[in-house]
Amino acid sequence: MKTGFDNDKYLTMQSEHIKERISQFGNKLYLEFGGKLFDDYHASRVLPGFAPDSKLRMLMQLSDQAEIVIVISAGDIEKNKIRGDLGITYDSDVLRLIDVFKERGLYVGSVVITRYAGQNSADVFRSRLQKLGIKVYTHYVIPGYPSNIPLIVSDEGYGKNDYIETSRPLVVITAPGPGSGKMATCLSQLYHEHKRGIHAGYAKFETFPIWNIPLKHPVNLAYEAATADLNDVNMIDPFHLEAYGETAVNYNRDVEIFPVLDAMFEKISGESPYKSPTDMGVNMAGNCICDDEACKEASRQEIIRRYYKSLNGLVYGTSTEEEVMKIELIMKQAGITKTDRKVVTAALQRSEETDGPAAAMELNDGTIVTGKTTDLLGASAALLLNALKLLAGIDHTKKVISPAAIHPIQKLKTEYLGSRNPRLHTDEVLIALSTSAENNPDAQAALDQLPKLAGCQVHTSVLLSSVDIKTFQRLSIQFTSEPVYESKRNFHKK
Repeated sequence: MKTGFDNDKYLTMQSEHIKERISQFGNKLYLEFGGKLFDDYHASRVLPGFAPDSKLRMLMQLSDQAEIVIVISAGDIEKNKIRGDLGITYDSDVLRLIDVFKERGLYVGSVVITRYAGQNSADVFRSRLQKLGIKVYTHYVIPGYPSNIPLIVSDEGYGKNDYIETSRPLVVITAPGPGSGKMATCLSQLYHEHKRGIHAGYAKFETFPIWNIPLKHPVNLAYEAATADLNDVNMIDPFHLEAYGETAVNYNRDVEIFPVLDAMFEKISGESPYKSPTDMGVNMAGNCICDDEACKEASRQEIIRRYYKSLNGLVYGTSTEEEVMKIELIMKQAGITKTDRKVVTAALQRSEETDGPAAAMELNDGTIVTGKTTDLLGASAALLLNALKLLAGIDHTKKVISPAAIHPIQKLKTEYLGSRNPRLHTDEVLIALSTSAENNPDAQAALDQLPKLAGCQVHTSVLLSSVDIKTFQRLSIQFTSEPVYESKRNFHKK
C-alpha cells in the first residue's frame, strides 16, 4: 500500500501545537485524548504511514510536563464491553494501558470510574485497582446531561464528582474506547479547579473526524463506519461556520456538548476562549496527508471491512440491523460496494468452484492467492500455506510440511482433546511448518515469509474460528468473512 501520511511531520507539528495550547491557559491544560492513544490501528489503516503508536510517541516528547488519567465507564465495566481490535474487556485494557504508559516512562496519576450508579462490578474493579496502589476517583450520573446546563454546572452536578488531584501542567484524559466520559471528566475538573481558584483550560485531541478535509471524504466516512454502533454523525460545525464563515468538520457529540463547555468558561473567566467545537481541537493530522488518493482508497477498504464486521456481529448478536444499515448508507456515500474488496470476489468464486469453504488473500503487490478446505487443512490454513509458498518461490504442488509433523497434531486434536475436526487451523499449520523447517529448507524458506503478510487482505466464504482470527491479528493481516457458519448446526464454537 502506498504511503499517504507523513508521520514525522505529524509528530513535530502535533507536539508543538499542544505546547502552544498549554501556554494559552496559564500552564494547566486538561487534554482529552479521543480515540486510541496507543495501538491506534484504525488511524494506521485509513492513513497509511500513520504509526499505531504515533500519539504515544508524540506524548513522550512532553513526558516531563504530562500526567495521564484513564477514564472508564461503570456501565462498560458492568457489561464487560470488549475492545474489538484486541479482544479484551475495557477494564482489562485499563490495566494494560497503565503498564504500557509506565514502560514508556509516562506518569499515570489515577483512574476515574464515570457514570457510577452503584454497579457492583465497578466496586469490585475499584477495589482491585486500589489493591494495586492505583488512585481511583468516582464520577456520577447527572440527570439531564448534557442539556440541563444549570444543573450540570453546579454543586449538584459536577460538584458531586470527586476532584482528581493532579500535579503536572498537562493532564491527558484517555480511555480504552469511545463513550467513556472523557470530556465530562475534563469539564468536571475545570469546575473544581475554578472553585479552588486555579486557572485551567481544556482542549481536545481527536484524530477523527479530520476537521480540515471534506465532510464526505472517505477518511471521515470511515470514522462514521467505525463508530456506527455509537450513532456518531459527522457534520459541519455550525458554531464555526457562524463565527468565522468557514466550514469545518466535527461530529454530533462535540456539537451537542459545546454549549456546556461555553457555559463553563463563562463561569470561570467571564468569557469563552473558544467560538466553536472545532476551536477546542488541537489535531494536526489533516495537515500531514501527503497522498490524498492513497488515504481515500485505504479508507474505502476500511469501510467495507467495517461492513462485514457488522454483518458478522448480527450472527453473533453483537451488532444491530440499524448499525448494518448505517454502514450500507456510508458505502453508498463513498460510492463503493463489497465487490470493491478484491478478495471478496476471489474467495466466493473459489468457494463456488470447490463447493466448500474457501479463502482468498491479496498480497501487498496485488497478487491474489486462494485456498480451499481439504482433508488436512481448513481453508484459512491452506490459504496461509499457499501464500507463504508463493512468496518463497516454491512450486504450489510441492509439499513443505512433513506428514510426520501433521499426524501428531491431528491425533492430539481428535483422540486427546475431543475435537471432531481433524483439519489444521492456521496456528497449527504454522507449528507443523516450524517443525518441518528443521530438516526441510523449503519449509524454512516459507516460514521466513511471515513478516511479508503484514497488511495483506483476506476474505473467507465462512465465518472464521477464534483461533484463525487471533492468528491473522498476530500477523497483522486485515480480514473479513461472509456472515455464515461452515456447518448448519445450532451450536458453534467461535
